[in-house]
Amino acid sequence: MPVFRAYRLQLPHWRLEGSCYFVTFRVHWSQPELGFEERTLVEKSVLFGDGKRHHIDAHVVMNDHVHVLVRPLAGELETLVHSWKSFSANRLQRLFGRRGAVWQREYFDRVVRDEAEWLEKMAYIAGNPVKRWPGVVDYPWVFPRI
Repeated sequence: MPVFRAYRLQLPHWRLEGSCYFVTFRVHWSQPELGFEERTLVEKSVLFGDGKRHHIDAHVVMNDHVHVLVRPLAGELETLVHSWKSFSANRLQRLFGRRGAVWQREYFDRVVRDEAEWLEKMAYIAGNPVKRWPGVVDYPWVFPRI
């Protein structure tokens, strides 16, 4: 029987062992949008450890937020998200001169309940750049590409 637990910061967080999660974290309101090189850095931060600590089914790094469809393989989701945000924030501060909090403290996550929801989240992530910028072609910070 899978282990279930819940906790709350500002948002509720549900954990179900062996689950896939749809995760969203946003740039802090006091920060400017992520530039092109910054998005590459954030994408590399999220992909680091893929296949070892986690498996990423889909991801997109937008100008002001990140979506990831992820299956933690070792450790807790909150530890994984913390490492993405902490490592990328540190690098963004050092390499691009950002000051203060880079990411909002809280993040959104949702247990993906079934295949239909998984397909919906995959399509949402893949289509996010076109939804934001109609006509964009070959957006480099999204997987899978549609």
